Amino acid sequence: MIKKTLYFGTPVYLSLRNEQLVIKLPAVEVNDTLPESFKRQNEVTKPVEDIGVIVLDNRQITMTTGIMEALLANNCALITCDSRSMPVGLMLPLAGNTTQNERFRQQLDASVPLTKQLWQQTVQRKIENQADVLKRCAGAEVRCMKVWASEVKSGDSDNLEGRAAAYYWKNLFPNQEFTRDRDGKAPNNLLNYGYAILRAVVARGLVASGLLPTLGIHHHNRYNAYCLADDIMEPYRPYVDELVYGIVQSGIDCEMLTKELKAKLLTIPTLDVVIGGKRSPLMIAVGQTTASLYKCFSGELRKIVYPER
Repeated sequence: MIKKTLYFGTPVYLSLRNEQLVIKLPAVEVNDTLPESFKRQNEVTKPVEDIGVIVLDNRQITMTTGIMEALLANNCALITCDSRSMPVGLMLPLAGNTTQNERFRQQLDASVPLTKQLWQQTVQRKIENQADVLKRCAGAEVRCMKVWASEVKSGDSDNLEGRAAAYYWKNLFPNQEFTRDRDGKAPNNLLNYGYAILRAVVARGLVASGLLPTLGIHHHNRYNAYCLADDIMEPYRPYVDELVYGIVQSGIDCEMLTKELKAKLLTIPTLDVVIGGKRSPLMIAVGQTTASLYKCFSGELRKIVYPER
């Protein structure tokens, strides 16, 4: 079952009652646009087990430790935002699998040749997915990207990922003189927000599969607590890019990250992807990817299962 993504951008009080998330709004929030049942009770409830991601985007949100415990026990990812409404924090459960100790050891014991091969597979699929997005969205020539994908070596020693990225961004938004820069002009803000949501989904999947999100197969920044999530999300990034491209092409003003834009980006966990020849919501597909990664560490598989466009 696909888990729900909940976004809170106004002051609310979140608590736990009978394994339900209780969402209570301040009295000032009650108005004529709300349903009668909501106006009577000033609260709604959601089953904790149905929630996969929660985004907290207001400094006046209050959560009880009881609801945090329940959400984390059900492997929910809690995202907090800064004063600019950009995701800045991520909370995940410490234990997400019954055989976690064994899985940690297998991950830690992974050989360098294996991790290099896994990164090779990751870069190849990322470039292939980027090529498909570039062809579908911008109608650009992608033969060079197909060649680069086929020539990726173990560990991507030739940095074909970087070469493909330069070509990709140059041609995806050709009329806007776009440069992919975290602090750059729009639609960088949309990409940053979308990637943060995607990162949380992937980190959640890794924890559920009993893996350490910190220990990457390629990324190894000493200050990054989610190196493995940043590795595994790479082939999924083009799905976010395609969504952002559609938003930009619709003519919506993207300079400010409005509630309307956030609502569109919060659909990322439910985007349709094809994995293993079958159509699946992105969040479910991520679970298949992280499960296959564990099997690579344990020796059951030699290839990560990634989505194909």
